[in-house]
Parts: sequence; C-alpha cells; structure tokens
Amino acid sequence: MPDLNFQIEEAQAVPYGASPLLSFKLRVTNTGAEEAIHTVVLRAQIQIEVTRRHYSREEQSKLLDLFGEPDRWGQTLRNLLWTHAIVVVPPFAKETVVDLQVPCTFDFNVAATKYFHGLSDGDLPLNFLFSGTVFYPDQNDHLQVAPISWEKEAKFKLPLKAWKGLIDHYYPNSAWLYLRRDVFDRLYQFKVRHGIPTWEQVIDRVLAGTEETVQL
Repeated sequence: MPDLNFQIEEAQAVPYGASPLLSFKLRVTNTGAEEAIHTVVLRAQIQIEVTRRHYSREEQSKLLDLFGEPDRWGQTLRNLLWTHAIVVVPPFAKETVVDLQVPCTFDFNVAATKYFHGLSDGDLPLNFLFSGTVFYPDQNDHLQVAPISWEKEAKFKLPLKAWKGLIDHYYPNSAWLYLRRDVFDRLYQFKVRHGIPTWEQVIDRVLAGTEETVQL
C-alpha cells in the first residue's frame, strides 16, 4: 500500500490571478512499495504556529486584538487556522511536484489576516496537515483506494514579504473594511449630510471627533 510523504519546497505568488493566490510547491513521495500512483485527492489544513517566532514590541501592540496583552500570551497564544486547500495529484511513480494553490484574503474579520498584517518582517511558521485518498492499481491492475494517514504533515516558513507583496499588488495602499449594513447606512448618511467626497475623509472626520488619540 502506498505510504506518501509531503514536503513544501517554496512559495510564490500566482501571476495574473482573478484573486490573490499563493502557490506552494509540494513534493509528494511514495516511500512504500514500488506501485505507481493513479491519482491522489489531497486536502490540506494550513495552520499558523504562532509560538514558533519572536515578536517585537511593535508587533505585540498590533496583535492586541488577537492575543490581548503580552503578559497573557502564555495562555492566549495558540495555533491559528489559516485556511483549507485541495489539489488533485496526477499519476506518478515514486515522486512528483504539484502546485498547491492557497487563496489569500485581506478581510480583517479573518484572524489570519489580522495576524499577517500585524507582523513587520521575518517568516510565517506554517504547518500543513494532510488528509485525502490515494488511488493505485494492485498487482492485477485493479484499482485500489487507501486513505492518507492523519499523521502526515509538512512544516514551512513562509517569508512574510511574499504575503505582503501579494496583498500590495492586489490592494495597493488600500484595505477592506467590512461593516454591518445598518452601520454602513448611518456612515453613508453622515457622508451625504456633510457633503464629504471620499470615504477616507469620512473616517478622518469621525476619528477627529473622538476623544481618544489613535496611535499608528
């Protein structure tokens, strides 16, 4: 029966995508018997291992929304689920390399986006947890099916500049803000009532009217 192992070799942005995508070069190796692999339907749960890196004071302040005050990080720092991805691996013998494409969002309601945005430099420690199904022929050329062990995983340090460069390409000098519909309506009425031409000026006006000084 096939025994598949996985290794992430590199990551790069997918050019000309309809939405932001990172492509991870995934090496799949059959370390078991010598049978050819017909197909693999491979799923990956991608986690961010947040305890595997150091955080500067600036980064700690930007991550308060996720983890609270730094003196509580011993209790609050836990792995974050980034996303799920799936790829169909074509026929191969022994080993092959495929592109595992991962969509990237700039939605600040997503914890992973807050985490990525809060970092200044360095790497993102990722852990890919694999599952799925292997299709392979037996000695009589009959198609067999086997599950991928839940113990299969691969660690990878994604350079933060790869994610930031991708986001800057799709959203240059901009960010998305998700608002509840009734809150947006109130903000829109404020914009119209005061004749404010842009949304940036609306936010500036609202912030200027608050007592708290926002430290950037």
